[in-house]
Amino acid sequence: FAAVLTRARRGDQAAMGELVRQYEPEVRLVARVRLGSALRPFLDSADLVQSVHRSVIMGLRAEKFDISSPEQLVALALTIVRRKVARHWRHLKRQQRLSGESAGPDNVLQVIGSLCDPGSDPAEAAAFNDQFEVICRELNDTERRLIELRLQGYSTAEVARTLGLDADVLRVRLSRLRQRLRDTGVLTEWL
Repeated sequence: FAAVLTRARRGDQAAMGELVRQYEPEVRLVARVRLGSALRPFLDSADLVQSVHRSVIMGLRAEKFDISSPEQLVALALTIVRRKVARHWRHLKRQQRLSGESAGPDNVLQVIGSLCDPGSDPAEAAAFNDQFEVICRELNDTERRLIELRLQGYSTAEVARTLGLDADVLRVRLSRLRQRLRDTGVLTEWL
């Protein structure tokens, strides 16, 4: 793996192809699942996977990533795909908000349900919704409003103005909220 990685960093096309083959199946699957019904009409999973390839290859060539195993490469690619989907969602919601289009469901649970497609298994979907409801009950009003505004495409600075908070204070609160959500495995990339 180290030899292939070194060759890929130098621009060897065959080595890059070998690395892509190691993570591509999982990236394709995660891309389809993460797009969910809410984003499929706006973003094709194949385009998303190509964008991930480009980010990984450019990052490797610029030596931005410290990768020493195939598992780390797969984890990196999956993180990139999740972040790209979340970024696209926020951009889409911001465009809808600025153009005056309907922003879709206002209920946070409905929005999360449309974003996170836990699979076709109704039991998995119910378990996910139950877990998210428990998390929502544990949030205070400011945190709940912060999540709602971020899901509607507001930037951190816009959320700070809306909530009447200092942007730096809000960034710290958002970071702590992300960590709490990361610990539960729900909603981390969407904020």
